[in-house]
Amino acid sequence: MSAGEPQGLNPWVGARGDAPFPVVLPHPRPGGDVPAVRFLGPPVPIRRGPRVSFLLMVALAVGALVLGGRWWMATSSAFGPPGGLEESALPLGAPPVVQPGQGAFAFTGMQPDGSGPVAYSPCRPIHYVVRPDGAPLGGGELVRQAIASVSAATGLQFIDDGETQEAPSVDREAYQPSVYGRRWAPVLIAWSTSAESPELVGDVAGIAGSATVTRAGQTVYVSGSVTLDAEDIAPLVAAPSTQPTALGIVTHELGHLVGLDHVDDPTQLMYPSTQLLVAGFAGGDRAGLAALGAGECAPDV
Repeated sequence: MSAGEPQGLNPWVGARGDAPFPVVLPHPRPGGDVPAVRFLGPPVPIRRGPRVSFLLMVALAVGALVLGGRWWMATSSAFGPPGGLEESALPLGAPPVVQPGQGAFAFTGMQPDGSGPVAYSPCRPIHYVVRPDGAPLGGGELVRQAIASVSAATGLQFIDDGETQEAPSVDREAYQPSVYGRRWAPVLIAWSTSAESPELVGDVAGIAGSATVTRAGQTVYVSGSVTLDAEDIAPLVAAPSTQPTALGIVTHELGHLVGLDHVDDPTQLMYPSTQLLVAGFAGGDRAGLAALGAGECAPDV
C-alpha cells in the first residue's frame, strides 16, 4: 500500500492440501443359493452367486485400502501436515467488542456457504518468520507494532519464530516440510525491493495475503506472506514526522494478511492509498478485524 496503490491489488491466495474427494465403501449384498428352476428344454447349468463370506472379505479388503489411503493422505508430507496441529478446543483470545456503523470494511474471501469471512483459526497461534535483509533502521519495531495492533483487534495470537533466509514470492508454498518441518509454513514477512519483487514496482509499498485450505466445508487461512518495499518505507522511517505513516503502511499489509480487503472509505486504514492522517486502524477496520477474529476453530486443517 502507498500513495496511488492500484485498487485492483488484492492479496494472493493459493489452495493447497484440499480435502480428498469422498470415497464411498461398497456394501456387499448377501448372496445365496439360486432357487430351483424347471426347464422345458435341455438342462442348462446354473451358476451359483458368490458366497457371503467371500463378499465380506472383498469388502473388508477394499475398506482397508480406502481407510489406509485416507490416513496416508492426511499424514503424508505430499498433502500437508496432520490436521489440527496446535489446535485448541477453544479460541486462544477474543476480539474486543466494537460498535457497528463506524466505517466501511470488506473481506478478501467468504466461506463457501456465505456464512462468514475466510479467516485464520482462532484456536491455534499464527507463527511468523522475518527476513530482515535490507530492512530499514527501525523496521523490526514497525513489524512488531503492526502485529501487536492486529492481534489486539482480532484476538489472534502470533508467535515469532525468528529470522529466515527464505525469499518472498507470490507463488510461495504454504507447506514446506523440508524447510519448516511437518506443519504449515509460518507467515513470511520480508523486506524487499522492486528489483527482487516486481509486484513492488512503482508506488506500491507492500503486498500481502494468505493461502487457503478447504476441508469439511470450511475454508481457512493456513499461511501467508507480507512483502514490504524497503526502498519506499526507509525514507518514511528516517523522518520522525512520517514514522506514523510508515507504521500505517506495515499495519495495512498485516490487515490484508488476516483477511481484510481494500475499501473506498478514505477514513479507514484499508483505503488503498496512504492517508497521512490515518496511521492506525479506524472504526470500520476494527469491526472487520473483530469478525475475522471470531472465526471457527479448524480441527480438520
